[in-house]
Amino acid sequence: MSKENNILVKLNEVGIRQNDKWLVKGVSLVVEKGKIVTLIGPNGSGKSTTAKIALGIYKKIAGQVEKYTNNVGYVPQKISIDWTLPLRVNDFMLLTENLKDEAVNEALSLTGVIHLKNKNLGNLSGGEFQRVLLARAISRKPDLLVLDEPVQGVDFTGEIALYELIKKISDTLNCGILLISHDLHTVMSATDHVVCLNGHVCCSGTPSDVAKNNEYKALFGEQASQTLSIYEHKHNHVHSNDGEVKKN
Repeated sequence: MSKENNILVKLNEVGIRQNDKWLVKGVSLVVEKGKIVTLIGPNGSGKSTTAKIALGIYKKIAGQVEKYTNNVGYVPQKISIDWTLPLRVNDFMLLTENLKDEAVNEALSLTGVIHLKNKNLGNLSGGEFQRVLLARAISRKPDLLVLDEPVQGVDFTGEIALYELIKKISDTLNCGILLISHDLHTVMSATDHVVCLNGHVCCSGTPSDVAKNNEYKALFGEQASQTLSIYEHKHNHVHSNDGEVKKN
């Protein structure tokens, strides 16, 4: 299959203007099958806005979105749930989707939470809930997966375990992933391409290229660049669901 046929979504100089102000401007990127593209940047830099442009949520935009699939999974940054409702994980999976039990089990197994299928949603930990959200997003085996801050509410070791799970999802489903992150150094080991935003594209490229870029250093500090280079080693261990380190 040619590279062109692998493209799932392509943004060409996209932007959106509201109340005479650009929320984000001039962003170009490509997400391909089996690849992970990460958007980073400070709060208010346009990361979520760019993701929503890619999803087609915003209609009146500058630039062009070329989308080659309608099979998309999405984990939003915020989700409103009435935690007093006696809602089980299985009920949540079926809330807006007509899924067969096999599809539910397969998604929950891939994200490591099949054992929580009949547990009340309100009794889950932050990491468990994020895994359920991921399971819900992949239940229809999407070609493109858009994840907006998918590790929020999780401690550092839990973050690493979730990022490794996201890589596993990409490999297993051969889907493209557009990932939004507040924290660069923990996403890097699994990311193919990084786009650093601050209302526009400050820099982009491989993780190591971005870490060395002066505009990245200006936004996140010299220490962030050094931390990234330390983290981006080939480690010979994996992390269990609770973040415990295990040898391969």
